[in-house]
Amino acid sequence: MELLKKLCEAHGVPGREEAVRTLVVSELKKICDEIRTDALGNVIALKKGSGRGPKVMLAAHMDEIGFLVSHIDEKSGFLRIDPVGGFDPRVLMAQRVIVHTEKGDLIGIIGSKPPHILTEEERKKPLELKDLFIDLGLPAEEVKKRVNIGDFITLQQDFAEVGNLVSCKALDDRVGVYVMIEAVRRTKKHVCDIYAVATTQEEVGVRGARVSSFNVAPDIGVALDVTVASDVPGVGEHEQVTKLGAGVAIKIKDSLSISNPKLVRTMRQIAEQKKIKYQLEILPRGGTDAGAIQMTREGVAAITLSIPTRYLHSVVEAAHKDDIQAAIDLLATFLEVAHESDYSL
Repeated sequence: MELLKKLCEAHGVPGREEAVRTLVVSELKKICDEIRTDALGNVIALKKGSGRGPKVMLAAHMDEIGFLVSHIDEKSGFLRIDPVGGFDPRVLMAQRVIVHTEKGDLIGIIGSKPPHILTEEERKKPLELKDLFIDLGLPAEEVKKRVNIGDFITLQQDFAEVGNLVSCKALDDRVGVYVMIEAVRRTKKHVCDIYAVATTQEEVGVRGARVSSFNVAPDIGVALDVTVASDVPGVGEHEQVTKLGAGVAIKIKDSLSISNPKLVRTMRQIAEQKKIKYQLEILPRGGTDAGAIQMTREGVAAITLSIPTRYLHSVVEAAHKDDIQAAIDLLATFLEVAHESDYSL
């Protein structure tokens, strides 16, 4: 889990994934034949197959949700923020953040108007992002010297093992990147050419996957991402989407894609033959890089393998170790047999 820890604790919002990219390149260059980056910062690594098999593109996104500095208060030095990706304001109160500047990182605190002085009307209103600010604990003049508009901000949180779970910020989608790297590392005998793509800017519209999939022009696309596991008190079983510990999730549908039914069938057959725990997933809202890959050029047979995760888009996202391993096992096995089936409809 050391690599997963490094990936999760690295920092990179959409468009500023360079620290994560450095880690990914260092791992993929050990196990792939070719590696390059493109204009959007996607990492595209090729592990050549042994024959004339299909081109299989794996996609897992490097970016995490966060903020950009949008305003510096002239008198107080407090920062206002603009979101890149979707945090629920309720999970942001009293969190520590890191403001990444050209002159070094600064620790800050997310604050808001104290509850003691709120009016009755203000107490009734839901918390909004505009109500929040960042306190760097520095005089305004010092802040203005060190911070620029557009500097990016991430939440501060350490990686932890909690029982059978791992928890950190940015499991969405560093755990998908981890699964991709480990599955490619494990795959030895494969006819297909494997393109392992660590994508950028997924959280703001699957942008990296759009351009990288156009470049690769794959025959098959497999996105690796997290999905909702709301198997917690107060949520009905029919609303849970997936459950932790029940295995890798084979996606049927989300807001951006409908998985190729032959790929779904193949993944299920592999899981059952190899006794890999799996569950089927229909996500009512949200999408993955598969949505971009699916619509590339003339169209691509695409699917998502998901890692069930609790507390999504918070700093304590949590996934089960067994589900992560199941995702690696299923993907690695698929890559060895991907050439054996026709996925055209």
